[in-house]
Amino acid sequence: MPYSLRPASNDDRGAVENLVFGVLAEYGLTPDPSGTDSDLHDIQSTYHDAGGAFDVLVTSSDEIIGTVGLFRVSASICELRKMYLAPSARGQGLGRRLLEHALERAVALGFSSVVLETASVLREAVSLYERYGFRPYVSEHLAARCDAAYILTLSPMK
Repeated sequence: MPYSLRPASNDDRGAVENLVFGVLAEYGLTPDPSGTDSDLHDIQSTYHDAGGAFDVLVTSSDEIIGTVGLFRVSASICELRKMYLAPSARGQGLGRRLLEHALERAVALGFSSVVLETASVLREAVSLYERYGFRPYVSEHLAARCDAAYILTLSPMK
């Protein structure tokens, strides 16, 4: 089945929340719509208008099967957020595709570093991040459901 990436809009909020919250529950993690996940209430202003990006991976019928966000932390740093895949989309290299897309977007948006917070129970994701050169670092604050933070210094596009 062919897949494509497109910018998310506020109209996608329900489908995005369903996917994100479903994956969190699958791994025994608790969604936090009034805290950590409140960024999904207004995707347009939280991501796009603030200098970041939030994209969705969709099927040919526009079903959202993946999400990835870049939240602007500063002029040079963005945070990789909400990178999730539906169970039916796993094992096909789509996580790698989402991550590569996000890193390319981060460079295009002018960021020089990407940080992320994650839960070690998301073993597949942690392994993917490490394969792409993310290294552990000490974050000033971790979201309640996260127990690890990573950073990657980006190389400019040639």
